Amino acid sequence: MSRRGVIVGSAATAMAASAPVEAQEKKTTMPPDPAAMSVTMKVNGKPRTLSLDPRTTLLDTLREHLHLTGTKKGCDHGQCGACTVIVNGQRINSCLSLALQHEGDSITTIEGLGTPEKLHPMQAAFVRHDGYQCGYCTPGQICSAVAVLDEIKRGVPSHVQADLTARPQATNMELRERMSGNICRCGAYSNIAEAMAEVAGGKA
Repeated sequence: MSRRGVIVGSAATAMAASAPVEAQEKKTTMPPDPAAMSVTMKVNGKPRTLSLDPRTTLLDTLREHLHLTGTKKGCDHGQCGACTVIVNGQRINSCLSLALQHEGDSITTIEGLGTPEKLHPMQAAFVRHDGYQCGYCTPGQICSAVAVLDEIKRGVPSHVQADLTARPQATNMELRERMSGNICRCGAYSNIAEAMAEVAGGKA
């Protein structure tokens, strides 16, 4: 191989070695964040307007932007119910919902149900029946329980209802079925059912 060939080969090798570095630098450059978008919603009776990354969930909006930390992040996959809130009268898993979907909606969190000085009847019943145990899942349990009794009152049927045309009743089986999406790792299910039955005016 000639001296000229060695020089040309060395130059080509150097260029090839530098190319991946340049390409890598281009790859590691982070794309700009999506443009923030505005959303207005009513949270616990108060109008709130926020500028958010469009990927922000309702759960993270409540906790990180509005500092309403009563709503808990459990599984973050919509399977445990710890993040349950009430939107326009219906319960939802806030971890599965984007904040921007709730333009103009009315949202109630555990903080909006009652205060330590004036508890919501369901909160008071949970205290009396020791339905809160460790307390982590309790905000979601209570929000769901309040919505469940409203569902029964409105005549919304469930999977355990034998006659879908009849008005549902707040029976033990009915309450347990409707609350099955809320997991309690302490196993306080019987206490929770008793608290709900008390508020519903029946027996667990």
